[in-house]
Amino acid sequence: MSARVAIVTGGSRGIGRGIVRRLAAQGYAVVVGYASNADEAAATVKDAVEAGAEATAFRADVADDVAVAEMFAEAASRFGGVDVVVHAAARMITGTIEETDLDELDALYRTNVRGSFVVAQQAARHVRDGGSIQMFSSSVTKALLPGYGAYTATKAAVEAMTLILARELRGRNVTVNTIAPGVTATDMLFENQAEESLAGMIAATPLERLGEVVDIAEVAAFLASPEGHWVNGQTVHANGGL
Repeated sequence: MSARVAIVTGGSRGIGRGIVRRLAAQGYAVVVGYASNADEAAATVKDAVEAGAEATAFRADVADDVAVAEMFAEAASRFGGVDVVVHAAARMITGTIEETDLDELDALYRTNVRGSFVVAQQAARHVRDGGSIQMFSSSVTKALLPGYGAYTATKAAVEAMTLILARELRGRNVTVNTIAPGVTATDMLFENQAEESLAGMIAATPLERLGEVVDIAEVAAFLASPEGHWVNGQTVHANGGL
């Protein structure tokens, strides 16, 4: 069995997939959590195996507490336990508060808030002493941009859980942090942003570019490492200065 084991939700694409690749390169055994796209999940597992790691995919709706519990059980059965949990699964909608469809709002909250709580709950129950729990927010919680009211509210909820859970795990030597990326080149970004809007965000970033998946994956790897273990209860803004 591998010495260290990670579960990465939303691991079949985007930032999650980048984190799987990075942790696999460090020798972690990885469970790739995914919602629906089995082909993408299989491709991510292949990436991890080619990097020399053990890996498996597990389909689970992060808001389904039974499915998420089964995913953690699979990690324990196959690899011996769980040391790192990176919860990268999320949905995004944009639109003014006035015009947001409430059914879409409910679906957003189910994934981003309930899903984060469910994963955090299972992580708190199962991560081994000395481990790392990482959630995902967004730098929109500081930018407070028009059109992002619903999405920002869900991510602010995730940030609120972070320090509380870190304090609740006192005595376990388990860190809990949230990563808040800025404008990062992923399919989710391009699906929700017009080209002129992206140009404005790039111009507002002192480093004058979109973030790349690898930029965020490096932050996750650091927080999972012994070198990053003194960082605890924090929301880490990885956004190029936006």
